[in-house]
Amino acid sequence: MTSRPAGLNRALLALVGAVLLAAGAFAVLAHFGTLPAPEPGSAIVPGTANPPTWALYIVVAIAVVLGVSLVRWLLAQLVRKPKTHLWHWESDSEPGRTELAASTAAQPFVDEVRTYPGVHAAHATLAGTHAAPAMAMVVTAEHDGDLTTIRHRLGTEGIPRLRQALDLDALPVTVEFRFSVKNGPRTH
Repeated sequence: MTSRPAGLNRALLALVGAVLLAAGAFAVLAHFGTLPAPEPGSAIVPGTANPPTWALYIVVAIAVVLGVSLVRWLLAQLVRKPKTHLWHWESDSEPGRTELAASTAAQPFVDEVRTYPGVHAAHATLAGTHAAPAMAMVVTAEHDGDLTTIRHRLGTEGIPRLRQALDLDALPVTVEFRFSVKNGPRTH
């Protein structure tokens, strides 16, 4: 399943790639003389008068909005999921140790959350070590999903059960709620 930001990201990357390919093709064609070159000293655009002042302000405003949007998009590319670790359980009284990938530990919890009424999809990343764990969750709710009920079930059922299964005293969890872009069944 692709989310809206991922689709927008791909579309912007495709647009930037197409513009760069066109600029590269233009440069190659101009280098080999395939494109007609303007005469030296000729005007590129008709007329030599300066544009009106309001037009310059509009161009500057568009450039600033576009620049800020592109910087924001670039910074969003730096956001990554928290790093997961291999968790170790060692016992002084018994030989050997148990290892568990954090992603494997979170999967049954995610499967349980997906069964909650009003939940369309759920994703979770269990990060940190067993001594200092943290979980980041994204819950995609259906349009008619009750976020309060979902949040209540997470806090009273899901997360306590996960803490008990992983033998944790505390598990800091951040939950991001999104709404599904798909519409449910309609009645006519």
